[in-house]
Amino acid sequence: MTTNPTPPVLFHLAIPIADMAQAKEFYIHGLGCELGRESRLALILNFFGHQVVTHFTPDLPPPQKGIYPRHFGLIFTTLEDWQRILARAKSQGLNFYEPEKLRFPGLITEHRTFFLADPFHNLIEFKFYSHPEAIFGGRELAQVGDR
Repeated sequence: MTTNPTPPVLFHLAIPIADMAQAKEFYIHGLGCELGRESRLALILNFFGHQVVTHFTPDLPPPQKGIYPRHFGLIFTTLEDWQRILARAKSQGLNFYEPEKLRFPGLITEHRTFFLADPFHNLIEFKFYSHPEAIFGGRELAQVGDR
């Protein structure tokens, strides 16, 4: 999957993994991330223009119950790009933690979302807002998340 030109600021995230081959299968073959450097204990991934580093650990944190408090992901600026990654996740047989749905219909915070779970219990959200101003705006609304 091709990435956009390098933005002025990049996001970096480090996540735990327990198997290098499984991490490559999920992130590179499944999601289409590009591999950067690698060692026997870590992979640097181009995660749609941002840096995700996987660090090997034999002691993974236990799976959490639900999407809160910990997950990471991407906000797509076009519905077509969101639909494209959804189609890829389905065609690659990736593990959907939550299927696609429309959250907060009719509100400024309306967005399409789905969650994947990698083989190491890291939850990844992919979303598209119907109203781009809701990405950081809508402060008058007290609702954040489903809880």
